[in-house]
Amino acid sequence: MTDTACPTPERRGGAPAGTRAAARLDRLPPSRWHRRITLVVGIGAFFDLYEIFLGGVLAAVLAAQWDLGHAAKSWVIAAGFLGMFVGANVLSVLADRFGRRRMFMVNLAAYSASSLLCALAPNVQWLLVLRFLSGLGLGAELVLVDTYLAEFLPRAVRGRYIAYAYTFGFIGVPVAALLGARLVAGHQLWGIDGWRWLLVAGALGAGFIQLMRRQLPESPRWLTVHGREPEADAIVTGIEERVARETGRSLPSVPEAESLPERKVPLREMFRGDFRRRTLMWWIFQVLQTVGYYGFGSLAPVVLTAKGHTVTESLLYAALGFCGYPIGSALSVPLIDRIERRTLIIASALGMAACGLAFGFAAATWAIVTFGFLLTVCSNVFSNAFHVYQTEIFPTGLRSSAIGIAYSLSRLTSVVLPFVALAVLDDLGAAAVFGGSAVLMVLLCLDVALLGPRSTGRSLERI
Repeated sequence: MTDTACPTPERRGGAPAGTRAAARLDRLPPSRWHRRITLVVGIGAFFDLYEIFLGGVLAAVLAAQWDLGHAAKSWVIAAGFLGMFVGANVLSVLADRFGRRRMFMVNLAAYSASSLLCALAPNVQWLLVLRFLSGLGLGAELVLVDTYLAEFLPRAVRGRYIAYAYTFGFIGVPVAALLGARLVAGHQLWGIDGWRWLLVAGALGAGFIQLMRRQLPESPRWLTVHGREPEADAIVTGIEERVARETGRSLPSVPEAESLPERKVPLREMFRGDFRRRTLMWWIFQVLQTVGYYGFGSLAPVVLTAKGHTVTESLLYAALGFCGYPIGSALSVPLIDRIERRTLIIASALGMAACGLAFGFAAATWAIVTFGFLLTVCSNVFSNAFHVYQTEIFPTGLRSSAIGIAYSLSRLTSVVLPFVALAVLDDLGAAAVFGGSAVLMVLLCLDVALLGPRSTGRSLERI
């Protein structure tokens, strides 16, 4: 993705070049190089999101084919999230220790292999084990996407470009549902069950993206923190030369005031000083956002079958609603660097609560599709805003670890969610499920408003 051959580090403006890597990256004008790296990283997010929402599709399909009971359906959804919980904790911490690029190479490779094996599962027991392993490989994918892009992108376009990356990724959500509806309708393709092809498609696609990611450079910010300033300087110099060629003009000077050296930060610092407040705020946030966000995506096909629709109809209606995910993500692009992140998170969360209530009470097909669509539009304005925000509230030395550990709580909540939500669905109906979700989203808004710092338009080091 960039040239790394360049002169040895020199002193620029009285500071070692390596300690100025962050300021040098922040002042670059956006270029084809930035758009290219956003595309390569963002496409990888497709498979994380594809896998997440595939759980609801598989639960709806296999309930009839394998005669799954209530608990088994819940585990089909929960197994992948349980693996993601473990993976988010382990791989995100390793990314702070061994580098972002190395973990990028590990996680998709593990997912691709496990997903391919999952397609061969002879029964639900093997399927659950292999779904866990697939989730384990993908556990830190979105954490790495957020961390990696935030550490390369200029601060003026950081939010917008990360939103572009997720717009690519969220195409995976309606694709999973549309493929599911198509393959369920056909039952088999070349003598193989349609749901198995869904898993094969994810495995092969992830393997292809893995090859593309071999070109990615390591994060200069991470290299600087680990005392590898010559390597950081080499990478940044290569990027500067490339951006200058692509834009056809000289680069802005590096503001001396922004040249703040990064340092290693022990993991325990998450629980001290100002970081303790941010950690508490983000842990509460991740638990609550899971119910409002993943609750709809992973449970929609099951909720629709509970409303009396066939499996094929449920997957089709869910797919139409899921089209709001990439559209909402695209709509966030012009908003995310203009509106303070906290404000955007709160406004979109309230929209999710209102649309979720309407979806829960809806009976007519047009209302189900319309409110499902509007819910997913709000969801991805919300999602993109919080994915950018979480990269900005922790320093480079513990950014991946702090985000990953908090993010793992959302995966753990997602493990419990199907068991609670499906029980409430059976006993009280869809309105009760989404009513409870709306209450939790209001609590989330209070959490962010009271404890969250401002971040829009500021350098990572300053925040």
